[in-house]
Amino acid sequence: MGLSMTKILVAEDEADIRELVAFSLENIGGFQVVKARNGVEAVEVARTEIPDLILMDVRMPRMTGVEACAKLKTIPETKDIPVVFLSAMGQEQEIQQGMDVGATEYVLKPFAPDVLMAKVREILERADKA
Repeated sequence: MGLSMTKILVAEDEADIRELVAFSLENIGGFQVVKARNGVEAVEVARTEIPDLILMDVRMPRMTGVEACAKLKTIPETKDIPVVFLSAMGQEQEIQQGMDVGATEYVLKPFAPDVLMAKVREILERADKA
């Protein structure tokens, strides 16, 4: 499967960040993007779309990124999908909780789109080799 068909779920409640990340992934990365606005949606979309990677905000309404990640890790279809947290500075405790429930990595906001792309590619390559 070529990277061009790689599907990434962007779960982020702030529309401007969600759209920026999605735009970057689609136009710079050439990835297919599906979006979610909160943790509950993230779990639903992940189950139906089965993305190759999930970029998830730590703090979201209805269900936090940490809770959503923990839930995804209990579902057979989604448990092996790498989850990368998008997190603002000062949320170290939440990041640690996220890593504890099975997240692969985290990226601190604000981030440059090219830095995010590099991180996404690196994680996808690592996941393929696993």
